[in-house]
Amino acid sequence: MTTTADTTRDTGKERLLYGCMGLGGSWDTAPYGTADIEQAEEAVAAALDSGITVFDHADIYRHGKAEAVFGEVLARAPGLRERIVVQTKCGIRPADGDRPGMYDLRGDSIVRRVEESLARLRTDVIDVLLLHRPDPLADPEDVARALMSLHGQGLVRAFGVSNMSAAQIALLQAHLDVPLVADQLEMSLRSRDWLESGVLVNTSQAASVGFPHGTVEHCLAHGIRLQAWGALAQGRFTGRQETAAEHATARRVAALAEAKGTTPETILLWWLQRHPARIAPVVGSARPDRIRACADAARREPDLTHEEWYGLWLSARGTALP
Repeated sequence: MTTTADTTRDTGKERLLYGCMGLGGSWDTAPYGTADIEQAEEAVAAALDSGITVFDHADIYRHGKAEAVFGEVLARAPGLRERIVVQTKCGIRPADGDRPGMYDLRGDSIVRRVEESLARLRTDVIDVLLLHRPDPLADPEDVARALMSLHGQGLVRAFGVSNMSAAQIALLQAHLDVPLVADQLEMSLRSRDWLESGVLVNTSQAASVGFPHGTVEHCLAHGIRLQAWGALAQGRFTGRQETAAEHATARRVAALAEAKGTTPETILLWWLQRHPARIAPVVGSARPDRIRACADAARREPDLTHEEWYGLWLSARGTALP
């Protein structure tokens, strides 16, 4: 079974992705059950109802069970595969017996992980494959050979990375014959180092930011779509708050949502989407109501003024700009 989705188009223009990490039951090797499949069906239906058609996986999510229950959903819904984009990641190997947890981007390992993901997902093609974490022992030529072989066999349509810097992206791209289309990073109103790194240049505060400066700009310049994991900030501005800045920002988020006739979740996602890099947030909740609360961010242009966007940033920041 193949998909007729235009992966280049969908990867470049999607507003939201649905992150499937919460599907598949427990974070162990215990088998998933009927209830887990039904939960996945409800989450997928909520995402589709909200206008989301790109589904993000990784081979390690729930020890592979997230991909497997999604494959069950696809098997129960004829025609669904042709309407969606399936993205998955590989490169993280959890600890297993005497083997330590590690990153593994050896070419042969990438190919095996993709074959396993294809089987679990019950599809014959992955639309987008992301390399999950940088492996310091990875040989870029070896990685590129594996990726181009997968592409040539029609097993993977497009490639990207996750949690990588501009320099790492450029090194890999130099060995590839196809463009990298995405970089997935932690980005939210709470996790702001990606933003702070660009405004703290030439200040004493710059040393406090660990994000690799220039990565956002590199992606913007080369047409690489930024995808934001952790986009809802673990509920810090829509549920639990722990600091004065979080309390103040949650009130501001709620007020903006009421004024614009939308949800607080949408305001947080709009804040990311309003950036010129056209960041595509990943919504990772398994709760249908929380997924549907994000629908306006999939269907409407970000409705935040320059001043409103800065107001949210400064409130979450808790201090004035330098």
